Amino acid sequence: MSTFWSIYIIVLTVASMLGIWWLIRWTSKPYAREEGETTHHVWDEDLEEYNTPLPRWFLNLFYITIIFSVIYLILYPGLGNFQGLLGWSSTGQYDREVARADSRFAEIFQQFADMEIEELARDERALRTGHNLYMTYCSTCHGADARGAVGFPNLRDDNWAWGRSPEAIHASIAHGRMGVMPGWGSAAGEEGVEALTEYTLKLAGRDHDSTLADAGAQQYAQFCASCHGTGGGGNTAMGAPDLTNNQWVWGGTRERIADVIRHGRQNEMPAQAPLLGDERVHVLAGYVYSFIIDDVGENAGGDGRDARAGRDAGAADAGGDVGDADAGRDAGAP
Repeated sequence: MSTFWSIYIIVLTVASMLGIWWLIRWTSKPYAREEGETTHHVWDEDLEEYNTPLPRWFLNLFYITIIFSVIYLILYPGLGNFQGLLGWSSTGQYDREVARADSRFAEIFQQFADMEIEELARDERALRTGHNLYMTYCSTCHGADARGAVGFPNLRDDNWAWGRSPEAIHASIAHGRMGVMPGWGSAAGEEGVEALTEYTLKLAGRDHDSTLADAGAQQYAQFCASCHGTGGGGNTAMGAPDLTNNQWVWGGTRERIADVIRHGRQNEMPAQAPLLGDERVHVLAGYVYSFIIDDVGENAGGDGRDARAGRDAGAADAGGDVGDADAGRDAGAP
C-alpha cells in the first residue's frame, strides 16, 4: 500500500471514530428545557417524544465499543500500513497453519514418497489418501466421479490429450497444462468450417456428409494436420486431442464441433505443485493413474470395478483426515 493511501485510511478511520464519539456526546444531552417535557415531536397524532436522555448503562455501551476499537487498532492491522503491536497477519497465520498441517501429515506422505506411481495406484492406503486429495483439489472441475464436464476432461476414459503414462499424469498435475486451439472461422470461412466439421465427423466414424467431408480433407491438411496429425490421431506432445475416438471435451454434437473449429478454445490446467508440494502431487498422480488401471481391469473382465468401489467406500478411513485438513488450510489462505 502506498504512503498516500495509508495516510488516507488512517485519517479517515480516526476522523470517523472521533465523529462517532462527538455524535454520542451531542445527542446524549437533553434539550434546553425541563427534563420530562416533550420535544413537541408528534407521530401518529398522539405519540410524543419526551426530553429524556438515554439510560447511562445503554450510553456506556457505545463508549465501550469505541474503546474496544482503539485497543484493536493498536494491537492489530487496520490503520494503513501500521501492522499493530502484536505483529499479526493473515499470511502469518496461514503459514503457521500450513506448517502445523505439514508436520502432522509428513509421516503419512513420507511412506508413499519412495513408491512408484504404479505401486500407489494399487495401494489401498495411498488410494484413500489420494481420493481425499482429489475431492478437495480436483473434483470442482473434473467432477466427484472424475468424469469431467463440458470443457473439463473426463479422467475415466482413454482420451488423454497430454498422455496417460504415469510420468505424463504427474507432469500434468505438478506443472499444469495450457491448451490453445486457434479459431479458423476467419481463415477458412463459414463454408470451410462446415466442411471441416463434416471431415472431423468422418475421422470419428460418425455419420457425415461425404461431399463436404471430401472438401474438408484439403482444409484439414492445411489448418489442422500439423497439430492433430494427418490421420487425426492427435499429438500428446502438444496436447492436441485424438479426433478419431469420438470423445469430446467440449461436446460432440455437430454444432459444438463447428463452434470449436470456428472460434477455437483455450484451456488451462493450473499447476498444483506450488500449492500441494511434491509429495501430495505424487500421491494424487497415483490416484488418477488408478483410473487407467480400473479401465484396463474392466475391459479385461478383471476386478477393477470392485477395487474402485472398495476404495471409494473406504475413503473416510485411513488417511481420511488429510483432505479435510488441507481444505481447512486453504480456507485460511489470504
